[in-house]
Amino acid sequence: MTKYKLAVFDMDGTILNTIDDLAGGVNYALEKAGLPVRTVDYVRSIVGNGIFTTIKLCAPEGTGEEKLAEIHKYFAPYYEIHRTDNTRPYDGIADLLKKLRENGVKTAVVSNKSDISVKPLAQQYFPDLFDMALGVREDTAKKPAPDMVDKIIENFGFDKKDVVYIGDSEVDIQTAKNTGIDCISVTWGFRDEQRLKKDGAVVIADNCAEVLKFII
Repeated sequence: MTKYKLAVFDMDGTILNTIDDLAGGVNYALEKAGLPVRTVDYVRSIVGNGIFTTIKLCAPEGTGEEKLAEIHKYFAPYYEIHRTDNTRPYDGIADLLKKLRENGVKTAVVSNKSDISVKPLAQQYFPDLFDMALGVREDTAKKPAPDMVDKIIENFGFDKKDVVYIGDSEVDIQTAKNTGIDCISVTWGFRDEQRLKKDGAVVIADNCAEVLKFII
């Protein structure tokens, strides 16, 4: 018997280390717009709420909506081309997914990336290891709203007590809370253990073996 029937994973900072490509795309766009760039560490500290919020937080304070739209206009096509230049799976994720599926646990990934990015990235790095992948679309609110996770749960027809969410940030903690499901916070991503605890993390895993132990 497993503790959960469905494991829903965040993407950036949880299953994929995307920070170098995200920061590269944001800094390319900032430079094109004639604005100063940010360090990778700064970008890492604020990502998680979707690219529009990331751009707003990376632009100088007080940057207007028109300028922010210009930055996004530069970012989007650049990132589509360069989103896998330096991106890589975190160690052990593929094996974790395989073991979950071998034990009858359904797997899904949900992200504040656009849906047109999430699906190909999931398939490229974890071929056939996710039963469902979902990103932001015009008809769906982004995390921490529960909408995307609710859609996944409804797709499988599980009770929420049978679902666990795995993520690396305060956005994920709040998403799980808003959805009404358990959460496992991981320390290998974009937030450290101290930050996760400050933001309300209850169950914390330092590696994939610990995640598996919490689920199986």
